[in-house]
Amino acid sequence: MSRKRRVFDISMPVDDAPVAATPAKEKPSRGPMASAIAENAEALTARKSAAEAIREENDALAHEFVELREAGHVVQSIPLDDVHTYMLVRDRIPGEDLELESLMTSIQDLGLSNPIRVFPRPDGAGYELVQGYRRLSAYKALRDKISESKDGAGAWDSIPALVLPGEEDIAGLYRRMVDENVIRKDLSFAEMAHAAKNYAADPATEANDLSAAVAALFQSAPYSKRSYIRSFALLLERVGEALNYPTEIPRALGVTLARELRDRPDLAGRIKQELNAWDNRSIKDELDVLRRYAGIEDLETLPADKVPAPKAKPAAKGGKAKTTFHIRSSVGQVKCTAGDGRLEIKVDRDFTSIDRARLEAAIASLVDGLG
Repeated sequence: MSRKRRVFDISMPVDDAPVAATPAKEKPSRGPMASAIAENAEALTARKSAAEAIREENDALAHEFVELREAGHVVQSIPLDDVHTYMLVRDRIPGEDLELESLMTSIQDLGLSNPIRVFPRPDGAGYELVQGYRRLSAYKALRDKISESKDGAGAWDSIPALVLPGEEDIAGLYRRMVDENVIRKDLSFAEMAHAAKNYAADPATEANDLSAAVAALFQSAPYSKRSYIRSFALLLERVGEALNYPTEIPRALGVTLARELRDRPDLAGRIKQELNAWDNRSIKDELDVLRRYAGIEDLETLPADKVPAPKAKPAAKGGKAKTTFHIRSSVGQVKCTAGDGRLEIKVDRDFTSIDRARLEAAIASLVDGLG
């Protein structure tokens, strides 16, 4: 028996009929391990970028630091024994520095606020000092003082310094040496004259005489000040060897005495003769002698030991005249400055530790004793 074949009707789509879009396959989701690896790679990339940025900033800072150091603007600690003072004749007049002890105390208590300035020696043997002779002297004195007590030994073996760049001409070094002190008013007229004389005598400079030396060293000073320095140079040339306290000579006295020495050449011999015969004189004693010779017009007619002292001229009301002198006491060196309506006493002692009643009585006694 034959099986009957079934027939099915199938409708075929027309060609221009729209065909349904096949849905896209969904992205397979990442597992935990894959996510962790991707996040770690992103973090590594971020860290690498940050490290490169830091490296670039450090390189820029290092270059800036090197430029500042080479320009002499970075403070360095250099061994004290590597600092020399051979190439320049210092502007300080040799002799006892009455205020060195105060500077030592300040450095010991507060540190060195203003570093010295040096430059590398051409022979490679350390550094040559340009500015800061008193600061260097204070450090050496502190080192000697501490080494004796063996308490804190080595603390003063190095000194803060600014190392100036390259090799500088001698004239420039001389000017650097005096400039700082002149600006800070830390040099007396005698010391400025001393510096000018040494500058003129140095064959490495172009100054042939004192006038040229003063003009080169003190370019920023007004003409009147340069004139005062030349007067003090004449004073030192004529009687400097007989003076024990040339830095204590006031400007007016020095200029007047220089004029007298210029007009009366024999005056120098008389001044030297009187001062050389007086070994234990004080600052006041020496200044009194100089004032006497500067204030008498008929001096050549009188013997040096018979010249009367001129009457002191009263200071003009509101004037700035003052007298400064040093005396020794049981507590050490005392610096006194006397002016119109003012008496200042500086000594290494804490006056706040003294009983007030006792302090008042002492001051009253002092004022009454002055009449």
